Amino acid sequence: MGPVAFPGVTTMKRQLQDYTEVALAWDEGGGRLDWPRIFGRAGPVHLEIGAGKGTFLVAQARAQPEVNFLGIEWARKFYRHAVDRIGRWGLHNVRLLRADAAAFLRDAVPAESVDCFHVYFPDPWPKKRHHKRRFLQRANLEVLIRCLKPGGEIRIATDHADYFEQIRQVTAAYRGTLEEVPFERPAGAREGEWTGTNYERKYVKQSRPIYTAAFRKRA
Repeated sequence: MGPVAFPGVTTMKRQLQDYTEVALAWDEGGGRLDWPRIFGRAGPVHLEIGAGKGTFLVAQARAQPEVNFLGIEWARKFYRHAVDRIGRWGLHNVRLLRADAAAFLRDAVPAESVDCFHVYFPDPWPKKRHHKRRFLQRANLEVLIRCLKPGGEIRIATDHADYFEQIRQVTAAYRGTLEEVPFERPAGAREGEWTGTNYERKYVKQSRPIYTAAFRKRA
């Protein structure tokens, strides 16, 4: 199917389009997903948690056409921008989903079916009373590990030093399952960048330090 306009939504004086072949529908309680059915082919599966406006997905999907990418984004405005961007690029190896990432991963993603998780600049929830809302905590990390294939990776970037310290503490508890590996810069990262996302470019302009880590699931 072709693009369908989002009613009343425009960007830069251009109406956003809802590309139905890009937008993935998911109903809670619907069981585990079948990746070959979703993408129309078998292949490696990468998930980006917090896809924003799709900057990473566009660059990486173009660089790795053999890989199937799913971007998960909760913010409706960003999700619509990402669907429009992916659709206009005509990228057939990308799907986008608007959902709570923790619930989706827990209920819908099959065990040992994902080759890589990309978690770039997740909401740091800086107030101490909100730390329990951070995505990278023990319960969610266990779900990521369950979903990863042996040899699969989790790649993380944040500008928030306190959150990064928490990530270090949480992942340290899984040293028997996860081994730390060098962080692999995505295709869209420019000189001086780690990820090439919109958030990183904003933070670099503000001279904020960027913290990265990557982990591989032991076979």
